[in-house]
Amino acid sequence: MSELCSEDYHLRFRHLRLKPGEQRTILAHTTLFFLTDPPTDARVESDIGLFDESELGASELQYEHKGTILVTNYSIFSNHVRFIQVIPKR
Repeated sequence: MSELCSEDYHLRFRHLRLKPGEQRTILAHTTLFFLTDPPTDARVESDIGLFDESELGASELQYEHKGTILVTNYSIFSNHVRFIQVIPKR
């Protein structure tokens, strides 16, 4: 967080439970989200990165996300996507 000029911050654990085929948008323009338990059948895409194990064109998968985050459950079952959210204190 010191790289982002913030020494004072709060950590929040975010656990998303997604229905089959559900897509959810998270607005995270002033916070960082770190993917902690990467799902094999979901996609996490943001302004700064992509995590999708089924994406053959991706040479690197990103665990850090910021901006508009789009989480998509590809599974026919409910799915869990877990993040640590870093919220700078002002």
